[in-house]
Amino acid sequence: MEYRYSNKTLGMRPSIIRELLKQMSDPQLISFAGGNPAADSFPIRDIRAFSDQLLASDPVGMLQYSVTEGYGPLRTACRAFANRQWPVVKDSDEVIITSGSQQVIEFTAKLLCNEGDVVAVEEPAFLGAYNSMRGFGAVLRGVPLQPDGVDLAALEVVFAAEPKPKFFYCIPNFQNPTGYTTSLAKRKAIYRLAVKYGVPVLEDDPYGALRISGEDVPPIKHFDEEGAVIYAGSFSKILCPGMRLAFCAGQPDLITKMVTAKQGSDVHTNVWAQRVCERMLTQTDMSAHIARLQAIYREKANHMMDRLDEELAGAVTYVRPKGGMFIWAKLPDEVPAGEFVRRCLEKKLAVVPGSAFYTDSTVEQPFLRLNFSTPTTEQIDRGVAIMAEVLAEMTNPQ
Repeated sequence: MEYRYSNKTLGMRPSIIRELLKQMSDPQLISFAGGNPAADSFPIRDIRAFSDQLLASDPVGMLQYSVTEGYGPLRTACRAFANRQWPVVKDSDEVIITSGSQQVIEFTAKLLCNEGDVVAVEEPAFLGAYNSMRGFGAVLRGVPLQPDGVDLAALEVVFAAEPKPKFFYCIPNFQNPTGYTTSLAKRKAIYRLAVKYGVPVLEDDPYGALRISGEDVPPIKHFDEEGAVIYAGSFSKILCPGMRLAFCAGQPDLITKMVTAKQGSDVHTNVWAQRVCERMLTQTDMSAHIARLQAIYREKANHMMDRLDEELAGAVTYVRPKGGMFIWAKLPDEVPAGEFVRRCLEKKLAVVPGSAFYTDSTVEQPFLRLNFSTPTTEQIDRGVAIMAEVLAEMTNPQ
């Protein structure tokens, strides 16, 4: 039977990262392609202990349906966690627990976009966000990124144009894929432009706790006095992605509509995960846990950058990330990224071409996204060596 697909599916594109990861069953393959947390970062002992305690003391509560908004004590704990350094979630904001921050992106597009509406996005940016927005018929307007954040002049042009964007999507902390961090001055300016032009900001903050150098910077939501910022916080990189837990904070009418959207999507987020997460946030030393994560990622990031500097000095350039999970590397102009990726894969190294993170992924870009959180030190050594081998083959053919 031939299925008649909706117009909205025409803009959907498969994730090149997920396609690459299908090959991870090969034990010899080294992956710089994914965005998985380090396996030794998971608080397995605490998760197991809290799960056992809760199943013993309240098995029905753990296994029964729950409210769509999310487990009340967890929503309270999320406010406290988000506000641990600065006021981020205001008293006037409402909070909903979602199945990952990907669901926040999807619901925002679903609630705000009609087919053909414009969404302003950082470019390059997280391709999962692009796909969610396109899935609801949105037309993406990319705004170029600079090492200190989005190009403000270009952002204002997009905000001032007609039709006006329904919202602006950004990852200010250790952006995916570039690793760039938006400066304090640009965060304030983004908020001012959002208020001036009436364009809401969807601030995605999955990596904010994973700083490895420099000083912390408050989220854009910290400056929000107009209800102009929708804030998405995630526990996938802080606890573990398998729990599929995130939260969204925003003005009450938006969150109310998000609750309705969630009722039609998955009814509620996993109750077991919510209740274990609440115990993690309220009964463990999260500051110590985050410090341990930062130490793990600092060591991995520095090790990969040291290897890049030694093996590919003068050929591959990059901006040193101050946190997160990624290094955005630029190949020499004469080296086609697609061919470079293909040859690396032949030698059992998976890397992602930069074009995957642009609104028009058919145009080749001279960039690669390198993930340092997943591979071991030994795999980083071998993977960078493979990159050097391939680059030598392509720039000095026999």
